[in-house]
Amino acid sequence: MTETRTSPLHQKIDAGIRVAITQAIERHRQLGESIALWRDGQVIVLKADQIPTIQNEQQLELNDEEV
Repeated sequence: MTETRTSPLHQKIDAGIRVAITQAIERHRQLGESIALWRDGQVIVLKADQIPTIQNEQQLELNDEEV
């Protein structure tokens, strides 16, 4: 497997994008708005009450990394 190294600038950009996405998702949840995701080749729409909270979302990411 090829190991990809990223520059500190790329790491900062990536971190900033992750924060912005997390904030946008949380805002949708709080405002009662749905979000659309691409999962397993299909578009899935989550209603606001189906959107995981930030803490749960971070736990899901950790579980995905373990697989």
